[in-house]
Amino acid sequence: MKAKYEIKTVDAGNVDTLGFFCYMSKRKEPGYKQKRDWLEARFAEGMRIKVIHEIDGRDTAFIEYIPGEYAWRAVNAKGYMFIHCLWVVGKGKGKGYGSVLIQECVREAQAEKMKGVAMLTSDHTWLAGKDIFERNGFTEAASALPSFQLMATRFGSGKGPSLPKNWEERAQAFGSGLTVVRTPQCPYIENGASGILSFAEARGIPTKVVEFQSAREVQERSPSAYGVFGTVLDGRLLAYQYLLEKDFEKLLKERNSQ
Repeated sequence: MKAKYEIKTVDAGNVDTLGFFCYMSKRKEPGYKQKRDWLEARFAEGMRIKVIHEIDGRDTAFIEYIPGEYAWRAVNAKGYMFIHCLWVVGKGKGKGYGSVLIQECVREAQAEKMKGVAMLTSDHTWLAGKDIFERNGFTEAASALPSFQLMATRFGSGKGPSLPKNWEERAQAFGSGLTVVRTPQCPYIENGASGILSFAEARGIPTKVVEFQSAREVQERSPSAYGVFGTVLDGRLLAYQYLLEKDFEKLLKERNSQ
């Protein structure tokens, strides 16, 4: 039977042709360009991007993963393959593509004699939920507020991945006012950061932007496990995800009432 899909591997040699799944119709946008430049160094560190392309159709799912020591999440996952992103869109949903991509990653990690595979999941937005990983044999290795689970599958009895525990200390290090912590890892971060800065400026809230430049900086300084984007208000994590103005206003009210 003819395959209904193929798995395309995106690398340094074909990324300008294939893209990296997100923002494919917005290649001139700042977010796309920032991600493209970021990928140049990540491919050299062992990053892989796999895309499911339906035959006679379109790209419907992708996975992005990298050796854990280079993970752009606030995790301790050295020796593990670490999944940054897993996303299935539109008509690709319900066909098992997410599991296909997870198992593709697991096979590569096993072939490379790694300790296992891990991913940070969330009950909220911008990250996959933990259910699909549980169905693929992953278990929860650690958790962190406000909504994160570190899911992992281990190939032996070695040490599992872990999360830091000093989240309050990390957030307090950014001081007073509003701080937007960001990176180029996700092309949607540009719009997310711009929106929050605009909301804060309209309310007269002092703001600054801190852009992490390396995986190590993300792992050691991020105020949330997500790592690559977040908003800190007066030394406390406000949110890690994209916010609409109404969401921003709601969070401000909740903080002011505490």
